[in-house]
Amino acid sequence: MAAILALGFLHRGRRDSPERRIVEPGSKQPGAELAVILLLLAAAACAVAFVVIYAIDSWGNRTQWFGLSLGVSLGFIAAALIVASKTLVVSEELEEDYPAVDPEEEERVAGILEQSGSRITRKRLLSGAAAAAGAALGAALIVPAASFGPALDTASLYSSPWRRNRRLVDEYGQPYRADQIEEETFYTAYPEAADRDELAAPVVVVRLKSNELEMPSDRRGWAPQGIVAYSKICTHAGCAVALYRTPKFPEAEPGPALVCPCHYSTFNPADGGSVEFGPAGRGLPQLPLLIDSAGELRAAGNFSAPVGPSFWGVRTRRPSA
Repeated sequence: MAAILALGFLHRGRRDSPERRIVEPGSKQPGAELAVILLLLAAAACAVAFVVIYAIDSWGNRTQWFGLSLGVSLGFIAAALIVASKTLVVSEELEEDYPAVDPEEEERVAGILEQSGSRITRKRLLSGAAAAAGAALGAALIVPAASFGPALDTASLYSSPWRRNRRLVDEYGQPYRADQIEEETFYTAYPEAADRDELAAPVVVVRLKSNELEMPSDRRGWAPQGIVAYSKICTHAGCAVALYRTPKFPEAEPGPALVCPCHYSTFNPADGGSVEFGPAGRGLPQLPLLIDSAGELRAAGNFSAPVGPSFWGVRTRRPSA
């Protein structure tokens, strides 16, 4: 893109005498100039289309359209460069060896560069089209950085549908009873009457032996009858914690663990969800539980920490209902 932009300034309109010319003047090529300008504008339009597709969440088959718009934009730019190099730049072939570098030779090369653009007549229009294509392509490359997360409004990252006395229900909306939770079994629960698509909605529930629990002192009452609940969202990259490791030979194997199968972050459910292995930088947020008079599981409050991958400030703020 810098080459196309510079091409518009190669010929500055200075009329050199025939004796001073280094490169033979070429004939004007208005048709080729127009083709280059149209190609650059088409490249800019395709790059803008990439940004528009990115901004519209409801656009179908976005991945394919992303690749098509960006690929066609780069193709138009390549075509513009080829046409410009073949038709708008006066060139010649020299069979001699490269001369030694000296000030006079450097001045001669600068003269060649300037005079090679003698065919260009629409310098401003060509430069403007190149700038538009470069700016649009740059925007298409920068815009996806928004996917890293909100830069200003981060309040939604702390939002949680859990609050005290909200029942834990299964995928069919049936409440979980404490006597249904068996040892060495993995359960997924959701907050009753809440949006299950929220990041903080799903939790994993497991039952441990009471003598296996080593909860932090401020969470002693969070695991009634040895039942614990943790966020299902891994704190490494936001994948789903979907595996439960149970030892088959307790004397030789480590204890129970919640495992993210994507990058193998492993969390210990017996001591508050701390990290045992893998790239996760912090433990799984724990949801305090209580058992009501009907024997059903309910949340006793909100998570111990914000749900999801670590981000700036995650260790200093609490989740909000």
